Amino acid sequence: MIKKIFAVEKKSRKGLMAVEWIMLAYTIFTTLFILVTWVRLAHPVDMLWFRAQSVILTLALWGVYRLYPSRLTTLFRVCGQLLLLSWWYPDTYELNRIFPNLDHLFAGYEQSLFGFQPALTFCQTFSHPIFSELMAMGYVSYYLLFVGIVFFYFFCRYEHFERTAFIVVGSFFLFYLIFDFLPVAGPQFYFKAAGVDQIAQGIFPNIGDYFNTIQFDVHNRDFILPIPGWEDGMMYKLLIMAHDAGERPTAAFPSSHVGVATIVMWLAWETKNRKVLFTCLPFAVLLFFSTFYIQAHYAIDAIAGLFFGTVFYFFLKWGYKLSS
Repeated sequence: MIKKIFAVEKKSRKGLMAVEWIMLAYTIFTTLFILVTWVRLAHPVDMLWFRAQSVILTLALWGVYRLYPSRLTTLFRVCGQLLLLSWWYPDTYELNRIFPNLDHLFAGYEQSLFGFQPALTFCQTFSHPIFSELMAMGYVSYYLLFVGIVFFYFFCRYEHFERTAFIVVGSFFLFYLIFDFLPVAGPQFYFKAAGVDQIAQGIFPNIGDYFNTIQFDVHNRDFILPIPGWEDGMMYKLLIMAHDAGERPTAAFPSSHVGVATIVMWLAWETKNRKVLFTCLPFAVLLFFSTFYIQAHYAIDAIAGLFFGTVFYFFLKWGYKLSS
């Protein structure tokens, strides 16, 4: 296996991979949007510079591959796109904050469906340290799930590696495209801005362009509800670290965490490997419930994540086959 990873490919790929093309397509589309809405954006120059850096990195990794075409340099190209995802996520906040916030509508839908706010009551009802640590572990495992399945295909199902990378990364960009135009911040931000007392009474005020008028700082706890959990727990501390690394009041509906985890489960099912499937399953289940346990999402966001994840999986699978 090691020899195969380092061996020079006899038939190297001359052009870009599908996973790189979808990033470029998203880059071009959002660049045009930035130019059109330039005067309304807070940091348009920084946003364009990030896009230029993303293209430069992609071309640089392509150049490395052309110099030494192998499975290893192919993996470098995919890892480059995976790493960029953490930068593309907060970028959605810079785009959607120029639109009026819609959390009051989604919180209202939540109330109509359940008769209460699961994001408020779930963590209060089940507050035992062991349970809260399981929820924190579920949320943190999100990163291991999608990276892990990509690496599994690289080492064990290489013939489907590029397709898997395209499906995983492509799903992120489809979710980001929704988030760019659907400004829903989620309970942890909206409940704080609107007032928990009002939310508990079933009152959901329209906060309009609130998030476009504040200087948001994720490290400033004045803008966010305290994250539920056992503060001395190891998983809770990892959760806080992951949250503070790049969380923004954006990307609540649908839950990309649940959506991507759903895609991972479909990919795990495709492997026909029970160990892989049943290793991923408990983490995916915990992740589903943890999204509204830690108040990052409404319960309807998690449910929608299941739907969108399934649709995106089959759509991207079909798209890759068509492009091939």
